[in-house]
Amino acid sequence: MLVHPHAAGPNAAAEDLERLRAQLDALDQVLLDTVRERIGCCLRIADVKRRHGVPMMQPHRIAIVQQRAASYAAEHGINGEFLHRLYDLIIDETCRVEDLVIADG
Repeated sequence: MLVHPHAAGPNAAAEDLERLRAQLDALDQVLLDTVRERIGCCLRIADVKRRHGVPMMQPHRIAIVQQRAASYAAEHGINGEFLHRLYDLIIDETCRVEDLVIADG
């Protein structure tokens, strides 16, 4: 006899949602930690740029990062425009913090 997935009732749905939301929360923590680590790496890059007189803005590097995100999106079925906008936000913030480090001297 086949049992319909919803036959287990609302308790099963609530348990499934709780488990999946816990998984999502764990993934969010990894995402946030990774963003923090990325910003930390950019701070170290900014320090090198400051010490060696390298300009903060590196348009070719931004293009490489955005192209890598576009390729990833295409390979993994993720909306490319979403990843482009996400990286725009990330790059804007890293440029902001790099500017602070370079200006602080």
